Amino acid sequence: MAQASWPSPAHNNRAITDAEYEQLAARFSDDGVYGTPLDAATVTAGVGLSVVVRPDVRASVRGHGWTSGSTGLTLPINPNASGQTRIDRVVLRLDRSDWTVRAVVKDGTPGAAAPPLTQAPGLTGEWEILLAGVTVLTGATSVAVTRGELYVGTRVRPALASHRNVMPQRGELAYETDSGRLSLYTGPAGWVPLYEPNTEVLLGAGYSSWVDEGQAVGQRSGNVVSLRISKKRTGSTFNATDADGSKLAVVPPALRNSHRQQYFPCVFSNGVTGRVEIRSNGEMWVRMISGPVTVNHTISLTMTYQLP
Repeated sequence: MAQASWPSPAHNNRAITDAEYEQLAARFSDDGVYGTPLDAATVTAGVGLSVVVRPDVRASVRGHGWTSGSTGLTLPINPNASGQTRIDRVVLRLDRSDWTVRAVVKDGTPGAAAPPLTQAPGLTGEWEILLAGVTVLTGATSVAVTRGELYVGTRVRPALASHRNVMPQRGELAYETDSGRLSLYTGPAGWVPLYEPNTEVLLGAGYSSWVDEGQAVGQRSGNVVSLRISKKRTGSTFNATDADGSKLAVVPPALRNSHRQQYFPCVFSNGVTGRVEIRSNGEMWVRMISGPVTVNHTISLTMTYQLP
């Protein structure tokens, strides 16, 4: 057979077969139910030995659309008199013999695990996705249903850090081409970074009475932030009576926990103890020292915390 491509005037006058359509559609139309797990269960236990697929469910299997219809449907469950529990599955099945998608019950084997899904590659056979599990006790007159819907997902969208999708859907991924950050849209919490290049950034300055002994830097890996400072007191003594404390540095916005402050114990080079606070506005203060910190004494500290 010679090479071919479709749709094309040179290939069957632009007409395509069901198998050719599946080859195109399977990758740009995800398998699954349209919606989210916050929706009502697709399948619930019915009366007696039956399950009910709720109305107006829509789904896609290998690019083939399916709906449960305006009234939903009831599927019978076979009796179990084996003496052992049986686990069935409710699946959406694409049957390539007639190219239809139907919700069906796939019987399990008593005493065994749930039956595996069939996903035959190629142009023939069946392709199944899961909707629910059904537990059928021996001699049962009713069943228990466990949710198992596969949902249609979203794709990774390239974007700028300053301009991601303004109407995102839950589960949407954005890859920021300018920052290298991969972020997930969660809904209530907004965009949450999943990955960020592991590069150091300089912290902003604190009061002029502190000078760097080494660079004050921060790193972020996913939701974990690490900060490193080494500061030397200069110009005047930092007194324990200074209840407000003294500002050491400023954390850049991308590394801040804007929901709550972070606290870390510290020891100065003259043995004085204290507490370093990283405030929600990014300012880093040292407070509650046990004694005076005189000129030329240092504080060196590495701090790690997780962002929400």
